[in-house]
Amino acid sequence: MTTVTSWGRLGSWEHDVLTLNDRASVADQIAGARTGLAHGMGRSYGDVCLNPGNVLWKTTALDHFIAFDEVHGRIICEAGVLLRDIQRLAVPRGWMLPVTPGTQLVTVGGAIANDVHGKNHHVFGSFGDNVHRLTLARTDGTQIECGPDKNASWFAATVGGLGLTGVITTAELQLRRVSGPWLDTETVPYASLDEFFEIADSSEVDWEHTVSWIDCLSTGNHRGLFMRGSPSKVADRPAPKSRTRTMPFVPPVSLVNSLTLRPFNMTYFHVNKWKAGHGIVHYEPFFYPLDNLHEWNRMYGPRGFYQYQSVVPRAVGRDAVQAMLQEIARSGEGSFLAVLKTFGERVAPGMLSFPKPGVTLALDFPNRGVKTTALFERLDAIVRGAGGRLYPAKDARMPRDLFESGYARLTEFLAYRDPGISSALSRRLMGH
Repeated sequence: MTTVTSWGRLGSWEHDVLTLNDRASVADQIAGARTGLAHGMGRSYGDVCLNPGNVLWKTTALDHFIAFDEVHGRIICEAGVLLRDIQRLAVPRGWMLPVTPGTQLVTVGGAIANDVHGKNHHVFGSFGDNVHRLTLARTDGTQIECGPDKNASWFAATVGGLGLTGVITTAELQLRRVSGPWLDTETVPYASLDEFFEIADSSEVDWEHTVSWIDCLSTGNHRGLFMRGSPSKVADRPAPKSRTRTMPFVPPVSLVNSLTLRPFNMTYFHVNKWKAGHGIVHYEPFFYPLDNLHEWNRMYGPRGFYQYQSVVPRAVGRDAVQAMLQEIARSGEGSFLAVLKTFGERVAPGMLSFPKPGVTLALDFPNRGVKTTALFERLDAIVRGAGGRLYPAKDARMPRDLFESGYARLTEFLAYRDPGISSALSRRLMGH
């Protein structure tokens, strides 16, 4: 048995880890009496990637490229390939992944299973919107090939399906054309939520990527920094020198605390306000600002941290976000990794896909036990009342009723579950 934790480091649990390294035999390898779960890089924050006391099927050895059509930008690969490796293969050839999350150190299978999103949902949707085909191995020994136009219901169950419909072995992805690795960018300070929404709405026509950092501790109107960007046609230039650092140890207490958070947020806002304006930025620091700080999750100390990410409908988005920020400020809890952005008017590709039209707020919170979970219960009430939902890929404690009310296609999804697959999250929220 091997001790495994997720990115939030909220605990460690014993697992029987089995490495999958031959896509042709995955269906045979996963057959057995004990329930299992595919596990890639373990970058999910909560318990969606954990299966305590049971089997984890490690997929990172399924890391082969199968085919790359450089004319049409189609790539076929195994599910354990990292998004980073696709980017580094494709970008020099004039292609790029249309959608990526805030880290490229995730597998293709994990990106599909959690239907991850990026900063450009209003243009390219979520990751699943750009998948043409995938192959699914089931614990009964069968394999299913599916896509938007082939076995479409299996595809809709698997995209965003939290790894519960089978083990994804291969995928065919559609890339998008780019002139190079550079983005034209602009940073715009804002002083209120009303100003945020004005900038967000006006940016969607001319900018592909839109996202903001918000100071969750600022009083009154809530200031922040709006970042927007689009692929640049600038002539190639030397790539920036990448300096990788590692958080070398787990401090005895969280470095994110009442003594550090307010001055950090104040400094971060004013320094970046001073530097605001146009720029040309390489895609890696723009999309993945924390990837060069390895093990950054250690900064939250031995008790780990939660991420709380919600999406609420746009019609009530301003009031709901305002209410959540007020609760956070009153609680004395807080985050300097606070992201506020809007989702476009698109129908999600998966039955359990998280993105939907509206506004999403994501924050990290050090684990302070009851004080932190009590805050989450108050935030839950706001999200529930607004008709919103929480992101399972980030979740470690969502109440079951909020999951059921937030995902209207849950009952439909359950018919596609593989009975030989289970996770800590599925047992908590679905009973198996």
